[in-house]
Amino acid sequence: MRTAGLAKTYHVGFWGRRVRAVENLSFEVRKGEIFALLGPNGAGKTTTIKMLLGFVRPSAGKAFISSEPAGSVASRRKLGYLPENPALYEFLRGDEYLVFAGRLAGLSRADARKQADRLLERVGLAGRADRAIRKFSKGMVQRLGLAQALVGDPETVILDEPMSGLDPIGRKDVRDIILDLRNEGRTVLFSTHILSDVEAICDRVGIMVEGRLTDIGALHDLVAPGARAVELVVEGLRPELSERFAREGAAVLERDRSIVLTFKAEAAAREALAVALAAGAAVVSFTPHRRSLEELFVERARGKAATS
Repeated sequence: MRTAGLAKTYHVGFWGRRVRAVENLSFEVRKGEIFALLGPNGAGKTTTIKMLLGFVRPSAGKAFISSEPAGSVASRRKLGYLPENPALYEFLRGDEYLVFAGRLAGLSRADARKQADRLLERVGLAGRADRAIRKFSKGMVQRLGLAQALVGDPETVILDEPMSGLDPIGRKDVRDIILDLRNEGRTVLFSTHILSDVEAICDRVGIMVEGRLTDIGALHDLVAPGARAVELVVEGLRPELSERFAREGAAVLERDRSIVLTFKAEAAAREALAVALAAGAAVVSFTPHRRSLEELFVERARGKAATS
């Protein structure tokens, strides 16, 4: 999956005011990986997904899925999609709906029935889908929507806010399904604003703010290029050494029988560690504090808000 200079501008209101939803978006999702589009509400994630699916025509740029132009019949042959708010046929039973989706995907009635049973088991709805969808809870609708996204064994799966409306157990189940899809060699792109989901399952992440891609890469590359502070906890440290570290810029805190030293630079902390060990002090812990995904995300969102 690949985009190049993708952009979308809407004209809204009586005077046709221009609203730029997505601007100059370029990224690639590699085969067999889990990629997250992370951003606050209104960042342009859903608009991006709709352009990839061909539901919305881009104002500029191009997008490709499986090397085929986005929106073409060929690009959709092995593509599964879960919208943010699934609009299912509420008068059908859950199992009937999956059989219907399978028939639309070209399966025989018997194969569609077998796949429906297998998918209901996979999403945790086995034995619970024999009622009209209008009687489903929001979490059950979300699970059924995920099942229909997997009809036809797609090679690429696009999920728009897949954990929306799920309780903690449901979110854990969906994360496990996404990981299983990767283990089966499938490619998964999903959008979210929930940081814990990204940290739990993603290979790479792209951060979107106000229609622009501000960062892209593996989590360890984005959030841990270096420690922003290092905490060294020791026992039996001589007072003169404690005073020396304080003069050199460390924050010193006495706690019970131990002394907590906080350094701004990892190199200074490692030097202090060597000095403390040489002086016979006992090291309780050495903890680098690195920038978290939450800090990076908030920094980008607030930075954009400040300049807009």
